[in-house]
Amino acid sequence: MTTKRAMANIRALPLTSLETTSLLFDKRVLVKNTSIISFTETHFLRQSIPTSIVRSRTPRRSGSVSYSSVTDKASTLEDGSVGETVCPEVRTLTWNWKGYSIRYQCAGTSGPALVLVHGFGANSDHWRKNTPILGKSYRVYSIDLIGYGYSDKPNPREFGGEPFYTFETWGEQLNDFCLDVVKDEAFFICNSIGGLVGLQAAVSKPEICRGLMLINISLRMLHIKKQPLIGRPFIRSFQNLLRNTPVGKLFFKSIAKPETVRNILSQCYYDSSQVTDELVEAILRPGLEPGAVDVFLEFICYSGGPLPEDLLPLVKCPVLIAWGEKDPWEPIELGRAYGDFDAVEEFVVLPEAGHCPQDEKPEMVNPLIESFVARHSKSSTALAPGI
Repeated sequence: MTTKRAMANIRALPLTSLETTSLLFDKRVLVKNTSIISFTETHFLRQSIPTSIVRSRTPRRSGSVSYSSVTDKASTLEDGSVGETVCPEVRTLTWNWKGYSIRYQCAGTSGPALVLVHGFGANSDHWRKNTPILGKSYRVYSIDLIGYGYSDKPNPREFGGEPFYTFETWGEQLNDFCLDVVKDEAFFICNSIGGLVGLQAAVSKPEICRGLMLINISLRMLHIKKQPLIGRPFIRSFQNLLRNTPVGKLFFKSIAKPETVRNILSQCYYDSSQVTDELVEAILRPGLEPGAVDVFLEFICYSGGPLPEDLLPLVKCPVLIAWGEKDPWEPIELGRAYGDFDAVEEFVVLPEAGHCPQDEKPEMVNPLIESFVARHSKSSTALAPGI
C-alpha cells in the first residue's frame, strides 16, 4: 500500500466525536491489507520466545525499582531440578540534559539497546512489567520525558511565549539521551503520545533509530486540524481559559486524586483488575510534584505540532504498530489506516487489551518486542556525541 493511499485513508477519518462514533459501526471503512494481523495469528511469535511470565506478587515500595524477585520462564539447573530465571535489577539514575535533571531506569548489560517512551501523564514506571523482563536479553532504558514523572518540570512561561512542551523538544531529548547515555543506536518502543516522540526523533536523526514499535499511538483527535472550522475559535478560547485563569488549576486539582485517576485508568484498561493501587500511585504521585500542573495545562492546550500521518511518510526505519483492540480512547477502527504507510511492516492486534497493553498485557507485548528487535538486529557502531 502506498503512502499516498495511506494519507487518503487518514484524511477520510472523522473529525468530530459524533463522526468518530458513527465510524465504529461502518465496516466498509479502513479496509485492512494482509500485513495487518491479529496477535494470535502472528507467525513470528510461534518461536522459542517464552510467552509465560510469572511476576512476584510482593508489592514494591513507592519509588523503588528493585525487581530482585521478578522471574519469567522456568529453567533447568545442572542437577536436573527446575529453577527460575531471575531478571536483572532495574536501576534508577538521573541524566543532566541542558541543565535539567532527567530520571531514567535501566536494566541489562548486553544486546541491542531499547528505549521505552511513556505516554501522556505517565512515566518510566509504566514500563515496570517490561524493563526487567526485556533486560535479560537487551540493554533497556525507560525515560521520564521532561515535564513528566520525576524529571524536572520547568515552567512553560519561562520560554518567552514559545511552546516548550512539544514533540520537537521531546524528540530532541530522546536523541540526545541515545548519544549521551546509551551511546548507541536504539530501538524506540513507544506508547500513546510517546509514539509521536519516537516518530519525531526518528525523523530528526534517522541514524539513531534502528526501529520503531508504536503501541496504541495517539492519533491526536483534538488537534486543531482535526476540528471543524466553525469550532476552532471556541477551542482556542477554551484553551486560553484553562491556561490563563484559575479555572485550569481548579480543573487539575479536581482530577489529581486517587479515585479520579483510578476511574480514568479503569476506562482505558480493558481489564480493570490491572488498575492496582501500585499503578494509581505510580501515575498520581509525580503529578503532585511542583510544576506538574503547569505542564499538564500546557500540553492539553497544545493542539498544534505534528500528526502521526505527517511523520510516518518520513520515517526510514522499520515500524511495527501494535494496538489493543479494546482501546476506548484511540479506537482500533481508526488505527488500522496507519498500517497502510510504507514504513509500517505489520499492524498487530492485541486482543482484550486497552490503551496501555504494555502494562495490561505484558505477556503479549514483551514477546512481540523481542521478536521485532530480533528481526532487525544487526551489528552496529556505537555512537559518539555529535554524530
